[in-house]
Amino acid sequence: MPQRIFGFFASLKLTIVCLAAMILLVFVGTLAQVNLGGHDVQVRFFQSFFIWWHENSQGWKIPLFPGGHLLGGILLLNLIAAHVSRFRWTWKKLGIQLIHGGLIILLAGGLFTDLFSTESFMRLAPGETKNYSEDPRSMELAISDTTQTKVDQGITIPDGLLKSGEVISHESIPFRIVVRRFYQNSQLHPVQASSKEQGASTQGEGKKLLVTDLPHVTAENRRDSESALIEILPLTQDAAQGTKSLQSSLGTWLVSDRITTPQKFNAVGKTWSLELRLKRYDKPYSLTLRKFSHEHFPGTEIAKKFASTLFLSDPRRGEMREVLITMNHPLRYHGETFFQSGFEMNDTATILQVVDNPVFIAPYLACGIVAVGMLLQFGSHLFAFLRRGKIKEHLMPAA
Repeated sequence: MPQRIFGFFASLKLTIVCLAAMILLVFVGTLAQVNLGGHDVQVRFFQSFFIWWHENSQGWKIPLFPGGHLLGGILLLNLIAAHVSRFRWTWKKLGIQLIHGGLIILLAGGLFTDLFSTESFMRLAPGETKNYSEDPRSMELAISDTTQTKVDQGITIPDGLLKSGEVISHESIPFRIVVRRFYQNSQLHPVQASSKEQGASTQGEGKKLLVTDLPHVTAENRRDSESALIEILPLTQDAAQGTKSLQSSLGTWLVSDRITTPQKFNAVGKTWSLELRLKRYDKPYSLTLRKFSHEHFPGTEIAKKFASTLFLSDPRRGEMREVLITMNHPLRYHGETFFQSGFEMNDTATILQVVDNPVFIAPYLACGIVAVGMLLQFGSHLFAFLRRGKIKEHLMPAA
């Protein structure tokens, strides 16, 4: 049985099927960009193990076709199995073995990069300091205990959990959150003074706002504006029985990425804040923008060069120094790479792209191994050819 399984993964038929499926996946994914947009197609088709029917529904869903991760993983196993079963570990075949080994590292590196790497952005205005970067396409609900003004303590809830009807609880917060309604994309309107309409919520900023549900945005340069109507139910601890019981509701609150100021409320003798914001990646160090320079080509508005001068502060490592990030010279620090990505109008802020890729060395290593393998393989054939030519010339009778 194990030999049959190994033979299945090492078969050439599996290679052909995987390559054909990848061609079909790319073809269908290209057509789907018309309605879904580039980012959604990348996530649903190529950065998934299956393409699902009714993927966004609340009920069941059916896998229709293998996704890019599954096909890439099977092809990687196929290449490893074929390499082990067909090639002999001899010095004569060293070049071929290195080439295949490099291809295996390249495929594995690409798969692990897609699975574990993160890309985020850090926006800094002159003089501003930040110790976090933000994901431009993912949101989170931040709940913080602001009773102690020096340090905020709390939790963050990914937007994937903010589904209508969902009840969210956590041991570090003394209340439950009930999601009354979640808006994947929305627009906020102020309540007119002459209107008899009531606001979306009973507490906070939502008392003065109305919410309109909008269709999902697929354009590359735009994103959904998420909103959620939540209810807060405080909990009391019964020390004698060791149980928690619900108190009366604190009302409903509207959280949205359009509401930029955290909303405050009191629960169980403490002050808390609510904020729906871009997902953050906290850093054990901070960056301060000291200067941003932007040059144009003469007589045009085309950017020629832009650079950011920053101050890096990392007390844990004793790093306190000035760094320069330009278009072709990124900053590599603490396993992350900071690229000069762009800037805002009138040079009011710089935008840095932050890439955290734990296997960033894989493509460089793979290309080096493949290059060495090709040199050995073709070099051995070249030397053998030249050697045969000299032997023939030596054996050829003189005229």
